[in-house]
This record gives sequence, C-alpha cells and structure tokens, in this order.
Amino acid sequence: MNASVFASVTFLRIQEFARRPVSEQARLRAQLAAVIAVTVADVAPSQRIVLDASDGVAVVVLGNPAAALRLAERSLAAVAAGLPLSAGLNHGAVQLADNANAGGKGRKAARSGDGMAGDGIAVAASVAEFAAPPRLLASRAFRDALADAAPGLEAALVPAGTFTDPGLRAHELFRPDARAPRRREWRYTGACVASALVLLGAGIGARVAVEGRGPFMDAVAAKYHGAARQGQSYWRSLIERARF
Repeated sequence: MNASVFASVTFLRIQEFARRPVSEQARLRAQLAAVIAVTVADVAPSQRIVLDASDGVAVVVLGNPAAALRLAERSLAAVAAGLPLSAGLNHGAVQLADNANAGGKGRKAARSGDGMAGDGIAVAASVAEFAAPPRLLASRAFRDALADAAPGLEAALVPAGTFTDPGLRAHELFRPDARAPRRREWRYTGACVASALVLLGAGIGARVAVEGRGPFMDAVAAKYHGAARQGQSYWRSLIERARF
C-alpha cells in the first residue's frame, strides 16, 4: 500500500440496496452509473477516482472540496428520477491499494482489483448511512477543508447534529442550507451598523465632554435650521421654474 494523501470523498449510497431483488439492484446500479458519468464530467480525470462499493459509489476528489460538494448536490438531483440516493461527504486520508478488499474493509473499500482505501472513505460511507434520500450530510473535517479551499462556501453547511456509528465513533455533521449565507450576511451587516452607531455615540460623547452640552446642542440646532432653510430654498426654486 502506498503513502496516504488527503482528499475529499463523496460517497453516494443507494438506500436498502442489499434488501432489494437482484433485478432491481441491477437497475439501480445502472442508474447510478449514468448519474456518475454526468456529474464527474466537470472534474479532471487526473483529480478523481471512482470506486465501486457494495451499496453505492465513492468518488475521491483530490485537492478540490468544492467540486466534491457540487458532485454530491448534482447527483442527488437524480432522486427525482426514482433513484433512492443519499450522500456523505468527508475529507481525510486515502491510500492507493494493490487490493482494496484486503483488510476486511467490506463495503467501505473499493471492489475493483486496484483502488483506494482509508479512513477518508470509511467515514464518508458512515456519514452517508445517516442521510435519508435525498439528503446530503458532511463531516466537520469536510467543512473545515471547504473553508480552507474556498472561504465562504462553508457557510452553506449548517450543523445537523452529532451522530454515532455502530463502532461508537461520534461524528459532528452538517447539512446544506441555501439561506445560511444570506443570514450570515445580515448578521455581518447588523454588526457593522451597531459598530458604526457605537463609534458615532462615542464621537458625540467626546464632543459633548469637550464643548459642553449647551454649546453642542446649539451647534446641532444651527445645522438643522441651516439644512431646513436650504431645503425650503430648493423647493421654492422648483416651484418658480414650474411656473414657466
């Protein structure tokens, strides 16, 4: 087994695949193969590896968490066509393997003779088990990798809770929320306005302390009356022009 690398993994899982009749399994696999053929097209072949799993497919994307997220979102659109698909996203260590089935990895390893294995794939598979079709869930490690690679995109992934897998390993997971970036923008705007008001209040307080309350209020009143006179003069000029 070669040295491990860190990559983003999109695990696409067919719900209750093992319980379905063989004929239906074949149909669902054919549908999933068609979905994969379309969704991986925008990822360079040198940057992706597609691995077969017993109940779905794992797509390993090198160096591009955003592409892994897009791939998952586009794949889940196939649910509308009757494919009961869920997606799990993770970022972690993967390794090239001479025989990815070695070591008893089961469905979490590639079924082909040569492929990949590692915790990055195993966690992505576990995450996909927690997601009911057509849901997408992502691990904390994936969200952090997305924030590093494409700052701001991680805002669309909001907390979904903590889940425990059969091995008693806890996973902090996140789900997509298209409205989350807008809410964050409003919070940022509100914080900026509040800061501006605080600074304005501090500036006014400093002037009052230096000039005294009476002179300061007199100056404010003078500016108000001056602005009012300018406004009246402007409207009178408009009226005079209208008469002509």
